[in-house]
Amino acid sequence: MSVGQELLDVPFPEMVASLGQGIADAQHQLDMNSVEVAEKLANTEIEVVPAITRTIGSDGEVTYDSAEAVDVSLLQAGMFPTFYQFSEATIDVEMDIKTTTERETNIDVSAKARAGFGLWGASVQTDVSHNRKFGKEVHGTSRLRTTMVPVPAPPYLFPEVETVDNRPTDE
Repeated sequence: MSVGQELLDVPFPEMVASLGQGIADAQHQLDMNSVEVAEKLANTEIEVVPAITRTIGSDGEVTYDSAEAVDVSLLQAGMFPTFYQFSEATIDVEMDIKTTTERETNIDVSAKARAGFGLWGASVQTDVSHNRKFGKEVHGTSRLRTTMVPVPAPPYLFPEVETVDNRPTDE
């Protein structure tokens, strides 16, 4: 298989689809968690003193009067759940391919000569060896990185609070 084919065989579309599905599932879990927190905040009540009046008398004496305490939910007291969304997702795929080819040829030649009166003789010995080595290493790494940021709560989740003061005024 060629190096180019190996790079083409990386299942990038499937990786992107899995990343998208994973983010959608995670986003759903984050949203459901925020809704659960909103319900807990709405159902948990605390006692709140809505107003304290500090009066400084003409003689410099300071007195405090407080309105009667009321029970309000944590949501009414201003505690809101945090909503998050994924703002970025990145897939990094790295592949290192190393191909090694090695060829070695050794030739040993030795000769022996014998000479005598009218006779001559020689022997040649040849030793040939071949060594071929092929190797291929493939290393791959991938990394998935996401960024999550807080976002404002949906605008219609929390109603506006309007205060109507029907106390008599001294005119």
